[in-house]
Amino acid sequence: MTVPSDRPFRIALVAFPGVRAFDVSVITEVWGVDRTDRGVPAFELRRVASEPASVPLRGGLSLTPDRTLSWLSRADLIVVPGLDDHVTPAPDPVLEALCRAHDRGTAIAALCGGAFTLAQAGLLDGRRAVTHWNLTELLKARHPGVTVVRDALFLHDGNIWTSAGTAAGIDLCLHLVRATQGAEAAATIARSMVTAPFRTGTQAQFIEHPTPHADRDADALAQARAYALTRLAEPHTVTGLAARAGMSARTFARRFQATTGTTPMRWLITQRIAAAQKLLERTDLALPEVARRAGFGSEVTMRQHFAAHLATSPRDYRLAFHGRGSRREVDTPAPGP
Repeated sequence: MTVPSDRPFRIALVAFPGVRAFDVSVITEVWGVDRTDRGVPAFELRRVASEPASVPLRGGLSLTPDRTLSWLSRADLIVVPGLDDHVTPAPDPVLEALCRAHDRGTAIAALCGGAFTLAQAGLLDGRRAVTHWNLTELLKARHPGVTVVRDALFLHDGNIWTSAGTAAGIDLCLHLVRATQGAEAAATIARSMVTAPFRTGTQAQFIEHPTPHADRDADALAQARAYALTRLAEPHTVTGLAARAGMSARTFARRFQATTGTTPMRWLITQRIAAAQKLLERTDLALPEVARRAGFGSEVTMRQHFAAHLATSPRDYRLAFHGRGSRREVDTPAPGP
């Protein structure tokens, strides 16, 4: 997605009868609240529908559009909410407008069952997509041309983004803010919403606790994570972190993944990337020093991880996002909501 420099970032919320009120609220909370006084860039969120008439939502609610589908040609990002009935057919004008937007190269994101809407439009044929774990078989059956991924919170294929259910929609929205406006803006919005600022898309959709051990070990695992976070510049191994938790490396790795949905080393890499993003946004430190403080050891290693996880370089990331958030000392705690 190209980030405009001379105007607010434009987001279109596509509404039609049957979309979920929860997802509409999530989209509105992320992009529809003015947080420019806290360093978040300005957004222009528009509620777009086929007609200007009120759109009924479940529970006696309704949504009043402020633009028609023609506004999609001006949007930088289009977001499709999930559905109350996951096989609700979208109106033909909506499907046609989404196809035209896709052909223009506009980024399109679908939350939860919104993947069914994109599939109806044919936009997911030959692509990887994710939806709520309980709907994966239905999506496969109704749209066999889609490669449905079960164990992911969100993912993208080309200019199409899809997410799993409910909370994963929040994760995807915050990730899209992070990708277009930087980690500091996403973290500020997350603090305001009192939600986790960063969950990777590859994390498991749900975490099972098959035995009481998971609860008994929770504090030990949390302490090991806290230890690593306060010492990111130091090298860490699974064996070393396991010792901090009082477990064998094998037990630690197994219970870490059962608790967090990811492996210890993948979790550590995501935390180091997040730390480097903040340093690049907030400070003028040289890239080798950013790499050292974030725990990558070398600028080359940091560059490799940025390319793999963010599809950009540390230098380009700084050029795009440096100074957008509030400038404060790195070690100063961030303010609350």
